[in-house]
Amino acid sequence: MERIGVGLIGTGYMGKCHAMAWNAVTTVYGDVPKPQLIGLCDIPSAAATARAAEFGFAYGTSDWRRLVDDPAIDVISITVPNHLHAEMAIAALQRGKHVWCEKPMAPTLSEAIAMTQAAEASGQVAILGYNYIQNPAIRHARQLLEAGAIGPINHIRIEMDEDFLADPQAPFTWRSEARAGYGALDDFGVHPLSLLWTLFGRPASALFGEMARPYATRPLVGGTKVENWDIATALLRFAGDLTATLQMNRAAWGRKGRIFLQIFGAAGTLLFDQERMNEIMLYRHDGDEANAGFRTILTGPAHPPYERFIKAPGHQLGFNDLKIIECRQLIGRIRGQPSIAISFAEGLQIERQVHAIAKSHRDGRWVGLEA
Repeated sequence: MERIGVGLIGTGYMGKCHAMAWNAVTTVYGDVPKPQLIGLCDIPSAAATARAAEFGFAYGTSDWRRLVDDPAIDVISITVPNHLHAEMAIAALQRGKHVWCEKPMAPTLSEAIAMTQAAEASGQVAILGYNYIQNPAIRHARQLLEAGAIGPINHIRIEMDEDFLADPQAPFTWRSEARAGYGALDDFGVHPLSLLWTLFGRPASALFGEMARPYATRPLVGGTKVENWDIATALLRFAGDLTATLQMNRAAWGRKGRIFLQIFGAAGTLLFDQERMNEIMLYRHDGDEANAGFRTILTGPAHPPYERFIKAPGHQLGFNDLKIIECRQLIGRIRGQPSIAISFAEGLQIERQVHAIAKSHRDGRWVGLEA
């Protein structure tokens, strides 16, 4: 692939992350052509024009279909609110574009299925924005698990917490609308599920879930009813004797970006905390009780692709670096190279688990994945 033309829909939090990744991927990796940043979309038109100049795109527009129809654009980045994903992704795929869409896929399972079918019919590459799985620490954790470092796995526990909705006076936004999805379950829960998929390569066979709404309303003119849930908990069963628990909370004071992963095995334990994203902790049971304890593994050049960013260990990668890694994985997949990324087909398995957990909450019972 000698060139890659890029279109970006949405220029907010994640839109800027995508723009930074597209701008930096050649500098970091050196083995891909510099992407041509063609057009971006935002509203109003003045904002699109301003962001285009800031982000390095040739033009800005308030009409996302202009990007989909532009023959100079090969890949569309979609970073808009969840309820807009399906229409944009399907249109882009039908026009022969590759798609890089932020998670979650869509608020409804039917939309996620339609997106997957569109990707399969188009033959184009379509991946989801799960950049936490790109962390060199997570890659090393997978290698340790595959090598049997902690023996057969018996239980996994994952917590994901932030406090941006902890304040009862935090203003109402689209994230609290029903059309955004279930709330913490899909806004947050898809990240732990993506880690489980990356580390173990299979979905749960049965799930049980519960969701909670700590604040019924949030401030807006006249007050606005919160339509989804800021807290979610799930129990998962996998084939064999493996079980997992997930706990998600968007109203957890003091937590800023925590994904706490604990993997328990017959011969040890592996820990990872997203707030300390450049390290993992390994405990191996070797019989020496006097010196037993966790060992901290700090990521560095020995943990690819850390070395692409900096040659010195302990200098830390960050959130946006993971997005650059994800961008390179997308380009690699377009080239037909092996890559670590979650396709729409794989993402659909994550979405099926989300909706099974929601159904369990409604019905008050365990739910099989296909239920």
